[in-house]
Amino acid sequence: MTRAAPYKDPVLSLLEGYERLPGAADELLDGAGQIRPVWKPFVQHLARLPKDVVASRFARGDQYLRDAGVFYRLYSEADSAERAWPLSHVPVIVHEKEWNGIAAGLAQRAELLEKVIADLYGPASLVSDGHLPPQLVAQNPEWLRPLVGVRPHGGHFLNIVAFDIGRSPDGSWFVMGDRTQAPSGAGFALENRMATGRVFSDFFATANVERLAAFFRAFRDSLNGLRRNDATRVGILTPGPMNDTYYEHTYIARYLGFLLLEGEDLAVQDGQVMVRTVAGLKPIDVLWRRLDARFADPLELNGASRIGTPGLVGAVRAGHVSVVNALGSGLIESRAFLAFLPRICEVLMGEPLKMPNIATWWCGQKTERDFVLENTDRLLVGRALTNRLPFETDPSEEVARKAPRPWIEEQGAELVGQEAVTLSTTPAWVDGHLAPMPMLLRAFAVRTPEGWQVMPGGYARIGKTREASAIAMQRGGAVADVWVVSDRPVAPDTNIPQPEVFVRSGMGVLPSRAADNLYWLGRYVERVETAVRLLRAWHLRIAEPGSTDRPLMRRLSEHLKGQGFDPGQPFADRLAERVAAARGCANKVRDRFSTDGYFALGDLAEAAARMRGRDLTGDDAVRELSGFLRQIGGFSGLVHENMYRFTGWRFLTIGRALERANSMAWLLSTFADPGGPEGALDLAVEVGDSVMTHRRRYTVATSRSTVIDLLALDARNPRSVLFQFSEMKAQVAELPGSETLGLMPRLPRRLLELHTGIAVLGPDEMTTERLRALRGATADLSGLIAETYFQ
Repeated sequence: MTRAAPYKDPVLSLLEGYERLPGAADELLDGAGQIRPVWKPFVQHLARLPKDVVASRFARGDQYLRDAGVFYRLYSEADSAERAWPLSHVPVIVHEKEWNGIAAGLAQRAELLEKVIADLYGPASLVSDGHLPPQLVAQNPEWLRPLVGVRPHGGHFLNIVAFDIGRSPDGSWFVMGDRTQAPSGAGFALENRMATGRVFSDFFATANVERLAAFFRAFRDSLNGLRRNDATRVGILTPGPMNDTYYEHTYIARYLGFLLLEGEDLAVQDGQVMVRTVAGLKPIDVLWRRLDARFADPLELNGASRIGTPGLVGAVRAGHVSVVNALGSGLIESRAFLAFLPRICEVLMGEPLKMPNIATWWCGQKTERDFVLENTDRLLVGRALTNRLPFETDPSEEVARKAPRPWIEEQGAELVGQEAVTLSTTPAWVDGHLAPMPMLLRAFAVRTPEGWQVMPGGYARIGKTREASAIAMQRGGAVADVWVVSDRPVAPDTNIPQPEVFVRSGMGVLPSRAADNLYWLGRYVERVETAVRLLRAWHLRIAEPGSTDRPLMRRLSEHLKGQGFDPGQPFADRLAERVAAARGCANKVRDRFSTDGYFALGDLAEAAARMRGRDLTGDDAVRELSGFLRQIGGFSGLVHENMYRFTGWRFLTIGRALERANSMAWLLSTFADPGGPEGALDLAVEVGDSVMTHRRRYTVATSRSTVIDLLALDARNPRSVLFQFSEMKAQVAELPGSETLGLMPRLPRRLLELHTGIAVLGPDEMTTERLRALRGATADLSGLIAETYFQ
């Protein structure tokens, strides 16, 4: 008789090998090594799941993030690249009662930071009364002298603050860093929540986890409340696509309904900040700043900045725009301020800090410098005026820390000593089991009319190894959701408005830069398609004996070279460059471009990359290029069938129609010329994707007249030149400024002239010279579009 295997508690199996690290607190286990009560339901749920189910659920969360396009930018010495968001699937769980204590401490600290920054740009009594050394202000690169004495229009310097907090070995929480410059991560916290909600969908629904929507709604309403009138919108001022948190900027803009703007989108006119739009300059009076303040205005701040807006400081000084957070607020992120904030809190607020910060000593004072010199073995010495965390260093700091004494003696006023804290650990899924990994939590607070509101959660950075420095994503760290769990049921919440009376909103404004990029996106995609059709035509014929010596092939070769492709060389690299140009435009309008459309472009880039390094000719090339064409068709379907007919869609359509008109006129002037080689007309019909239509429409053999009629003059053929001008004329008629006091402006008038000039022609009248002239006309038309809407 076979004996049954002894029963093993699944929770014990799950936690087998999981042990608290010496000298560190653990989020899962208390001091006695027992599971904390707030974690028990989750651990029991996870323990019941077979490992293959866990793996599939984690894959579901990763797939959601990929489908949503969540990424961060990884920098190296050579370049930068987009990387998938590194989700650590096991959340950090904190009980509501403990979180309320954290929130109270952070709300107090946010108000303290507001008072400090208001004093430093105002009366400066903290310096004059000896509570802050003047050099920590005057020598700080974030101290912006042009803003001294300038009170923000909204009345406050800080509207959103982030804090990096950790748990000390005794279980209490402390602040390791304040983030007041342009705090990042709130949008990523929301995406983490969306992903973990899918991973643990059955458990999350009944786990009493506090929702995040109310936090974002409060901040949205707070920023909207800073507007002078309801006709304007809030803008998010981003450094652009190369910023490491650009995805978050695009996501938050979509989620909150704000405009995503770059410095070049703005102009200052008579002290008023204006957005350059396709309908002209439009005022904006609230900017949520996501770039460092010193780059915001090259006129008064950093003259080398290429991402700022000249005159922005003047507009702030005049009280015509609210910048969130205020310019210059990054000053108090410096490590050195942590040494003085405990005393300053008692001075300004009449009470001690509710949540202490990491112990810090500024080495510009003799007593503190001597203390640091005597304790270099247990302190971390670093630069005073940086905002890095204690364990984050630059290369020069790493070298100097090996022999800190001479460094301190020579540059004491530029250094601080900070307590070498041990980060707490939290469970992470490593190689199929739970393992304790170092953790640092980022929390967020926003200003509302009722006071500071702290997000019930945030995100936790999880180390890849047991080293504290490994929590940085640039070093391979991961990010986990933070669940604040209540004892009471938590009602579902959403930011979708529920108005009592339905009001259809307007179309909104389209910045000129966004219109420009959408227009060129349409042109670049069409260029890719044209090149692929021509390359396919070449490779369909290359397998025929002696084909390269035929006049048709020589003419096709010259035409391809004019398009930038040498038929004798591999084409994949050039094709990839064309796709990259299109994707670069899509990157710059990611907040206005669908995720599916963006990833369809990514699929095209991957398809082009797969062709690189392969000797593709003849049938093999035709097979690959045909598949590529189908993918382009999929992209076109996503964009033109699913994209709402906003003004942006019209510019995308105009760009594609103009490029198609140009390429078709070029094709016909080359292959429908009366002196063209044998087979040229059939090739034109083939590249024009009209073979079946030609057979059905014309019972006679292919002739120049039938080809010109179908590909140049047929208003119902979506490939014809006339169709493209009809499309452009219709879309331009819907754009702002298409009619002024009953008069037709230059752009629609020129389009009408060109459209009419083509529509009245017969096939015999559409000569090669006229086709060439049309190419020149499309180039002039592009310049007129840019002059009218982009400049």
